[in-house]
Amino acid sequence: MSIQITIDGQPVVTEAGENLVDVAAQNSVYIPTLCYLKGKPCLGTCRVCSVRVNGHITAACSVPVTEGMQVEVDTAELADMRKALIESLFSEGNHNCPSCEKSGRCELQATGYEVGMVVSRFPYRFPLRPREVAADHIWLERDRCIFCQRCVEFIRDRQTDQKIFAIKGRGTAAQIEVNTELANRMPPEQVREAADICPVGCIIEKGVGFNDPIGRRKFELQSVRERALGEEES
Repeated sequence: MSIQITIDGQPVVTEAGENLVDVAAQNSVYIPTLCYLKGKPCLGTCRVCSVRVNGHITAACSVPVTEGMQVEVDTAELADMRKALIESLFSEGNHNCPSCEKSGRCELQATGYEVGMVVSRFPYRFPLRPREVAADHIWLERDRCIFCQRCVEFIRDRQTDQKIFAIKGRGTAAQIEVNTELANRMPPEQVREAADICPVGCIIEKGVGFNDPIGRRKFELQSVRERALGEEES
């Protein structure tokens, strides 16, 4: 059913129930995201897509559009809030971009550019989380994990539908874990899917990371904003 909503004062005609992030992108309004993937269930873990809906601040990825909805995206307050969230993610991990295998293809890095981040306003914690290398085809650079939970929810064992990845612990003790037995029976294309679905350089395919180029620096060919608004390049 066609409905009308308003985004930053502009009327938008769309279909009821569509995801707000997608509706905004279809109308050339960029809302940054790090946990949301088009066509996948909402996770709502990163809050980087925070906007104001009918006067209340919420995660845009969690909002199905309804008739008459009033949405604010482009305000100084909201822009600074989204920027602060990105800065906090940088400060809570170890993101040494020049030496990272995913530099130029990292969604956190690319989104930092989009929101105008230069340096974090928060003190850097420099956590020391040991890397996990037990699996045959995957290693985890845990210091880079932003706990988006994409891998937890969307990468599952194809035989049992069990989760291969998990977040263990709470607060500063939290870290990503991998079920080695399930990971070892992942076919090559699923290993690559896991590495690709990770928005940062946490999940790395063994035998590829340092020995060969992982791939083109896709966010230098086409920015994360341009990709979000359509015309995505593989």
